[in-house]
Amino acid sequence: MAHQDHTRDPCPYVILNDFGGAFAMGAVGGTIWHGIKGSRNSPRVSGRNGYRLPGAMAAIKARAPVLGGNFGVWGGMFSTYDCTVKGIRQKEDAWNAIIAGFMTGGSLAIRAGPKTAVGSGIMCGILLGCFEGVGALIQRFMAESNKPVAPLIPDAQSVSGGGAAIAPGSGAPAVPGS
Repeated sequence: MAHQDHTRDPCPYVILNDFGGAFAMGAVGGTIWHGIKGSRNSPRVSGRNGYRLPGAMAAIKARAPVLGGNFGVWGGMFSTYDCTVKGIRQKEDAWNAIIAGFMTGGSLAIRAGPKTAVGSGIMCGILLGCFEGVGALIQRFMAESNKPVAPLIPDAQSVSGGGAAIAPGSGAPAVPGS
């Protein structure tokens, strides 16, 4: 778990990358969610679905960017704290994500007061701890199933077929029973 992930960008750039990725994920998810919700909350016109599509489009335009922005702020703040914790601890392990989740949850809830901020931080830390734990279990399971196995070396008897044996000195197989 203490190995460095070389497939990701270095820390200053990963913050912007995570912010954009989280915004996109929130915007796409918000489009699906608010599209369905807007369609369901629109009135039907006597036997046809006349107002469903305009209602869905209005809900998507109004709420999907907001949800994308909320996701983006969370992703950018989490990534910022993650990079900060990596810089301070000089380690890369699961505790970085747990600490960054605690700090992100607390920072986003600070306007509600310190008690709420600590509670929200604890809940985000626990949530990120669950994510990291499940990730570690999946990684361990996948590593066991891909463990290299030594090839089986056949015995001398099974190579000759186990039936006819070669008589010493003759060079020809002996016929059993003769």
